[in-house]
Amino acid sequence: MPDDDNQGELAALRARVATLEAEAAHRLPRWHRLRAFLSALLIIIGCVLAPLGIVAAWTSSIVGDTDRYVTTVAPLASNPDVQAAAANRVTGAVMEHIDLPNLLEDVAPDQRPLLQKALGKLGNGLEGAVRSFVHEKALDVVQSNAFETIWTNANRTVHTSLVRALTGSDEGAVQIKNDSVTIDLAPVIDQVKNKLVDSGMSVAAKIPEVHTDFTVLRSDDIGRVKTGFRLLEIMGFWLPVIAVVLAAVGVLLSVHRRRTLVTAALGFALAALVLGIALTVFRTVYLNALPDTVSQPAAGAVYDAMIKLLRTTVRMVVALGVLLALAAWLSGPGRRATVVRQMWHSGIAATRASADRAGLRTGPVGAFVGRHRTWITWILVAAAVLAFVLWPYPTGWVILGLALALLFALAVMDFIAEDDAQDAGDAGAVPPGGNPPRPV
Repeated sequence: MPDDDNQGELAALRARVATLEAEAAHRLPRWHRLRAFLSALLIIIGCVLAPLGIVAAWTSSIVGDTDRYVTTVAPLASNPDVQAAAANRVTGAVMEHIDLPNLLEDVAPDQRPLLQKALGKLGNGLEGAVRSFVHEKALDVVQSNAFETIWTNANRTVHTSLVRALTGSDEGAVQIKNDSVTIDLAPVIDQVKNKLVDSGMSVAAKIPEVHTDFTVLRSDDIGRVKTGFRLLEIMGFWLPVIAVVLAAVGVLLSVHRRRTLVTAALGFALAALVLGIALTVFRTVYLNALPDTVSQPAAGAVYDAMIKLLRTTVRMVVALGVLLALAAWLSGPGRRATVVRQMWHSGIAATRASADRAGLRTGPVGAFVGRHRTWITWILVAAAVLAFVLWPYPTGWVILGLALALLFALAVMDFIAEDDAQDAGDAGAVPPGGNPPRPV
């Protein structure tokens, strides 16, 4: 009877274990599905926020760094399209204040021959000749180093005003008028007036102080642009951080973390690439929406200069995402990744063997590196990450350079490192002129 009782208890215990295993097997997939859903959701949200984070970081950079803003717009002073547009705008403003019928009468008698000779070279019609003459002097000004100095100093001075304009305070040299962000060209007009007077058109000295606007940016819905600009300025730091944190949490929640990391990294790269394509498409839409009074080539040059940093960030995120996905894949257990790693180590081992035959030994350094290979690897990776974080404005080329530098450092580490197994093999190596040990 005791045996029957034991058999009954054993059967009941087995049944209980089977029930618990069935419940666990039922719960485990459900928990896995929930983790997979939350992981995918967080990564998708992070990828959606990534382009907004890039734009927010660009907005914050333009707002908070005057030197960076000036560096961005300074090349526009030597852009031919911008120079032509500025010269046309200045010519129109000057012509509005020149009395053509009384032009020669207002010129001093001793200067009339000089002016008549200058106008005679430019055409028969008086108005056309004067306009061409003024335009020529305007081009001389905007193509000179003086204009570059005026342009750079003005943009440095009015950076705060531009921020005020985009955040709602229309004060200063940069203002929002008729849905446009404009710069006053009065200093350029003064330079043109001086050149006209030096060329014999003394009537230009009577032109009063003229203020005319050069359009930097234009939008028919500038109110919403200002609101969005303010929001992006506030979120300039936090939005990219939130996007990265959400993706990181999604990777940690995933059951297959390495595979999820590859997917998340490629997702961020794809999101940034979509933003880059959108910037190109929006450029065409923006230029086509400009009125006829605005020079499209000049507006295109300004647009390209303003979003240059944004495009740089897009390329950086694409490069970083692709390299991170590649690193996660190469460090995985996949067959192809394993083959690539084996080729890497085989190449380094062959190089080290050639160095050994040449009498080059690493000695205790090689043994130390071999014992602490894992720690050294993580230190090198941390150094690369720290260099990226501390780099003021990393570009795609910076990312590629850091990756190549890390690969080189890892290759040097593998070349120097000597495993204990190799040391033991070296200890049991056949001495010169000796016989190999017999197998046991």
